[in-house]
Amino acid sequence: MAPHASIPRSFRRICVFCGSASGDDPRYAEAARTLGRELARRDIGLVYGGGRVGLMGQLAEAALAAGGKVYGVIPQKLRDLEVGHTGLTELFVVDSMHARKMLMAQLADAFIALPGGFGTLEELFEAVTWCQLGYHQKPVGLLDVAGYYAPLLNFIDQASASGFIRPIYRPILQSASELDVLLEMLANVELPRFVAPAPPP
Repeated sequence: MAPHASIPRSFRRICVFCGSASGDDPRYAEAARTLGRELARRDIGLVYGGGRVGLMGQLAEAALAAGGKVYGVIPQKLRDLEVGHTGLTELFVVDSMHARKMLMAQLADAFIALPGGFGTLEELFEAVTWCQLGYHQKPVGLLDVAGYYAPLLNFIDQASASGFIRPIYRPILQSASELDVLLEMLANVELPRFVAPAPPP
């Protein structure tokens, strides 16, 4: 049974998906640094993609500077390109992107997406889909910095209204523009259990 809203979850580690670029708005990097510092302040370990560039680097550096524990997971191919962070609490080197996502999910109790591109979106939606199908019962959230994810959230609502995302699964993906609000939502959301679709008549 999913945790009841009156019994908030506690998180040992949260996995953060975010861009290997910094984007064109300084608010993105500031949000990454704020998230890193806040996880450290709450004694929540950070799990992320192991990079030292873009928002990923900003996030990790802020968490480390605040005394937090940071666990990176990076494929050997990317480490060979010298984009891996060398100062983490622990850096796991894996052989593929598939293995990276699986290990990140195993290490974390929840997921948050900051602004990012194709890779961030792919990681985000895989985490949501795994929850929908019952492969995990871990909350997933979007930190909607400066309205970055507003068009995506509108599309998701459209997909739900059009019958492609069942309403019981829509709450899997929580979203907020304020970090404290998002963390509270992730701690309290009641996640649905997978229900197999009815066979055709």
